[in-house]
Amino acid sequence: MTDTAAAGTRTATQTASKSEQAYAAVKARIVDGSYSPGYRLVLAKIAEDLGVSVVPVREAIRRLEAEGLVKFERNVGATVSGIDPTEYLYTMQTLSIVEGAATALSAPLIGGPDIARARAVNAEMRACLQHFDPVRFTRLNQDFHSILFEHCPNPHILDLVHRGWNRLASLRSSTFRFVPRRAHESVDEHEALLRLIEAAADADEIEKAARLHRSATLDAYLAQNNAGSHNAH
Repeated sequence: MTDTAAAGTRTATQTASKSEQAYAAVKARIVDGSYSPGYRLVLAKIAEDLGVSVVPVREAIRRLEAEGLVKFERNVGATVSGIDPTEYLYTMQTLSIVEGAATALSAPLIGGPDIARARAVNAEMRACLQHFDPVRFTRLNQDFHSILFEHCPNPHILDLVHRGWNRLASLRSSTFRFVPRRAHESVDEHEALLRLIEAAADADEIEKAARLHRSATLDAYLAQNNAGSHNAH
């Protein structure tokens, strides 16, 4: 390989790693809410913040667009995508059904140590309410529910639950950022769910409680979203 070719390869590798760095940085800011829905992504400013040229930032933004986290608008440029209400609706409706079923099937296999672990996570969630951090709250919420459905003996249902959670993650936004009041109710409902499991309640009762818990978050989001739409007109 000639010196020129070697230098070219080195440059390409450096650009790729800088693109990866820019991608990770911008994605992290979108996920943690620093770049909120509608935020305009000015490539030159991001490049300056990250200490790279505009080229890797542009590549990173293209990747994020392909993932649905960023959209391009005429005369505006790249902006952070909001939640797609229709996708969110379908995902939450599906998840309420399959997660309810997975939790009910898992319940007889949930032991004392699992309950204690779930209670510890829920206590962290309650503590998180005082200085509300929606991203951390959402992460703890996933940890809590994972404990309740992870013993589900039906791998097909479990696969559907994981797909639902992954789809929510790709929609990206913590619902609790939009409906922080719902977080308080959610923690109380978690405790009620644990008590049902501890009492070896009927599978139908556990499934219904888990399903309603999930759909109540959807209802709170839709009510907030509709109120926002009316206020905008």
